[in-house]
Amino acid sequence: MLDSVEIHKSVDLLADTCTIKLPGTINNKPIPQTRANEIGDNIKGQLRRGDAVRVWLGYDKDVWKEDDKTEFEGYLLNINTDDGSIVINCEDDLFLMRKPIGDKQFKSTGVKQIGEYLISELKLTMKVNCSLTINYDKFVISKATAYDVLKKLQEETKGNIYIKKNAAGETELNIHPPYIERHGYVDYSFQQNVEKSDLKYKSKEDRKVEIVIERTGKDGKTIKETYGSPGGDQETLKGDGMSRDSLLEKAKNRYNQLCFDGYEGGITTWLIPYVEPGYSATIEDEDYTYKNGIYYVTAVTTTMDGSGGGVRKVQLGKKLV
Repeated sequence: MLDSVEIHKSVDLLADTCTIKLPGTINNKPIPQTRANEIGDNIKGQLRRGDAVRVWLGYDKDVWKEDDKTEFEGYLLNINTDDGSIVINCEDDLFLMRKPIGDKQFKSTGVKQIGEYLISELKLTMKVNCSLTINYDKFVISKATAYDVLKKLQEETKGNIYIKKNAAGETELNIHPPYIERHGYVDYSFQQNVEKSDLKYKSKEDRKVEIVIERTGKDGKTIKETYGSPGGDQETLKGDGMSRDSLLEKAKNRYNQLCFDGYEGGITTWLIPYVEPGYSATIEDEDYTYKNGIYYVTAVTTTMDGSGGGVRKVQLGKKLV
């Protein structure tokens, strides 16, 4: 029996996650917390951290077969029973990176070389697919897991980092600038398949922002690169170890994430059509056609439960067209 499933995917987070909740009742009677803990302990005895997990969701299995999509694939992270319910927490293939690696100091290196080092240390069968050209004058790995290093790279470069199978079925560690990858296309209409939204339309001029990237040089002085609209809201980020050209590239990447003509916010839809981060979403409104456009999907939270059915909350990023 299943109470609910929630799957969260985002280009801004390193790993996709899935939370599977087992029901807190049996025959419409609440399970006492002691009994729930006992059931949870029994489940823990059968399932272990690292077990493979795959999730499909749909309204009718015979119809769903026509457009079969695996909603989540990954590994069991832990099982929680503290509050009387039974919650199974899962993580995608980034789980494989949660292992310690050897200390290393890189000089004049790029993110691709760092990614290749992580894979070789863990002896994983995968390649690095990298289009992010940010370089480091110095990059230090000390007492860290491969996951820690990738998280640091994502936070510092603002790149999209994820593990995914390519068209040939090969598993790849992907490292790309924001909004470069296109994983699919989806169409939405306010009059047809949008349940509700919190979208607000804003012009680029209303989003004035200046991005500042700082690092400390060998002489102890601050090296700074800026990009954007002077006088606007200022966002300051660190770029320790990066080359000067890479500081500017990081500033441009962040600016392009924030400044564009179009909607900001998200929409709530149903399970069909399928969508995931990296999709290009066409948004149409028969009443306000000047607002129509194609947007980059940055995050999707998919839930399925007995009361609300199947729902997707789709977060929109930069307007593409």
